[in-house]
Amino acid sequence: MTGPRISLRPLVASDFEALYAAGCDPEIWRQHSEIGRWQRDNFKIFFDKALGSGGAHAIVENDSEDIIGSSRYYDFDAINKQIFIGYTFLARRFWGGKCNLELKKLMIGHAFTFADRVLFHTSEQNLRSQRALEKLGAVRRKDLVTPPDLDGATRVEYSLTKEQWNQRHPADASS
Repeated sequence: MTGPRISLRPLVASDFEALYAAGCDPEIWRQHSEIGRWQRDNFKIFFDKALGSGGAHAIVENDSEDIIGSSRYYDFDAINKQIFIGYTFLARRFWGGKCNLELKKLMIGHAFTFADRVLFHTSEQNLRSQRALEKLGAVRRKDLVTPPDLDGATRVEYSLTKEQWNQRHPADASS
């Protein structure tokens, strides 16, 4: 998946050092429930889970070809035609710009080629992520859910249907 500023490609084992360089800033994780993720050992656990998920992507800045973060698809439900997008982070120098919006547009657009609903979990205290999801048109669906793979941490769940997306972003509407 490629946009004007960034590209997404499957995460591979050899990406660890570059991704850790992008994610070793404690400020990135301050609003996450796993605030120690910036530490190398904790980040390695996060990275290994990402690789094991089969849906993780490296976010690559097109101009520099540097890895600037990652995101992943997970928990695809073929019966209900829905999938989660999450575990997203960007290096802090890309905050407040257009990269996160471009990232979400790429991932959501792709997801809506095979799903009718995209779901998001975000930490209860991560107001920055919640505001970003609401700007996309996602609706807060559940409070205090505990996904089974997140070590008992509570999350807020957001939902975005293909119809909501197409109404809010007609230029990005998928078929």
